[in-house]
Amino acid sequence: MAITFQSENIPFPRTIKKRKTANWIKSVAASFGKKVDELAYLFCDDQKILEVNRQYLQHDFFTDIITFDYSEGDAIAGDIFISLETVRSNSQKYRTPYEEELHRVIIHGVLHLCGLQDKSRREKKAMREAEEKALNLLILND
Repeated sequence: MAITFQSENIPFPRTIKKRKTANWIKSVAASFGKKVDELAYLFCDDQKILEVNRQYLQHDFFTDIITFDYSEGDAIAGDIFISLETVRSNSQKYRTPYEEELHRVIIHGVLHLCGLQDKSRREKKAMREAEEKALNLLILND
């Protein structure tokens, strides 16, 4: 059971406290009846996430997060790529603090691994509510 955090082409985000963030992720997964097996976070720049999007998903656009799901049963596992540049621009666009937006994206990937989707309007609403609940958990544990 391991959660790793790395960065490529960009400084590691100082707002991420690895142990605290890992414990938060585990508690959110547990609230869905899941346990964390192996999660690898890679914080990167827009160019890296575009490269991953093109190579593996055949998408030619920037995004804030790409989650590769290797989960089996109740054990979640995956590789999660997060573009810090897009997170920053989204925080400005949506007028949310950068740290909040970053944690929202971090947990968004976990929520996908727990089975939530965000294709339809109803799914997006449920995802947003789950993100808010998870962010409140993080704040309570401060």
